[in-house]
Amino acid sequence: MDRATRSSQEPKLRTVLQQDIKHSGLIKTAKREYAELREYFLSEHRQQQLRSMGVIKKLLFIPWWLIKSLLLKLSWIRRLVLLLAFYFMLNPIRIKANAEGLQFEQNGSWLGFVLILLLLMLELKDKLLAKSELAAGRTVQQALMPEPEPHIPGWSTWLYYQPANEVCGDLLDFLRIEEWRFAIALGDVSDKGLGAALLMVKLQATLRALAPDHNDLGQLAAKMNEIYLRDAMAKSFASLVYLELHPNSESVQLFNAGHLPPIRIRRHTLQELEKGDAALGLKPHAEFREQQINLAGGEALFIYSDGITEARNSQGEFFGERRLFDLLKRCPEGSARSMGEFVLAGLEAFVGDTPHHDDLSIAVLVKQ
Repeated sequence: MDRATRSSQEPKLRTVLQQDIKHSGLIKTAKREYAELREYFLSEHRQQQLRSMGVIKKLLFIPWWLIKSLLLKLSWIRRLVLLLAFYFMLNPIRIKANAEGLQFEQNGSWLGFVLILLLLMLELKDKLLAKSELAAGRTVQQALMPEPEPHIPGWSTWLYYQPANEVCGDLLDFLRIEEWRFAIALGDVSDKGLGAALLMVKLQATLRALAPDHNDLGQLAAKMNEIYLRDAMAKSFASLVYLELHPNSESVQLFNAGHLPPIRIRRHTLQELEKGDAALGLKPHAEFREQQINLAGGEALFIYSDGITEARNSQGEFFGERRLFDLLKRCPEGSARSMGEFVLAGLEAFVGDTPHHDDLSIAVLVKQ
């Protein structure tokens, strides 16, 4: 590609800057970015200290704490470069030069600006490289995700996931084990980010490999626990709800390994199923029970991750179980999709523009 072609493909900087200035969400975006900056760079202890401070004291402490945290997170060479940049900007030197007999002086504070610009470019390069790798990981994850409305005769189903970041640490899967045997799994790995995503893929592969050979779901859960303990990192665990159902049958078999209990919805009344056993990876030789329920026509099961109840609005309030249960009681009867989208709409209305800090997964089953 020649220089002229590349130049024609690049947007004009002036046009981009004009669009940025005219952006309708400028102030709102700036507030959100600042809030995320404080949350990332300031520890929970620092956040608690700020809550007890007055406005003047906050103005004095926040800049110093942010700069200190920034310096500690940089590599040693970049930390020295930033300190040198600060020195040049706060203590400008005078540079004298002689060119063809002419004397001139230059304020050396521009060196500080150049060093900060260089540092910014290095950090941006690292971020863009990491982002491209995460984007590739997300593409792989999306290929492993099930279709939103898998077809099971006699059932309406809807599956939904929304990662908090580039990759998702929740497990959401649909298995067509045999012509008469289908399964849905929803789980949550204790870690965050890329580590959780890798463990999720491992857990999904293990489940897909073992499920066809185990008719007893308690034994299936025990085998999953054994493999997770063997392969996962120390102090890592995963919660998992696994359900099996059959075409045109009212019966649902399931095991719950440390996950939030599924909610049974019957004529706008709710019933939480039994609490689960230990999460996968918590203890060796754990025992797991197989549960069985029968759903009449029109009854539904709602399975979800804690990304729903722990979602927060701009005031820091959690969505919580009470709001979720209130939505479920008012859910429109009919398809699984309409029920799930009703809950999502209520959640988004509560959260607003506040970004999600945890992955969000939902599975809805309705007996036709």
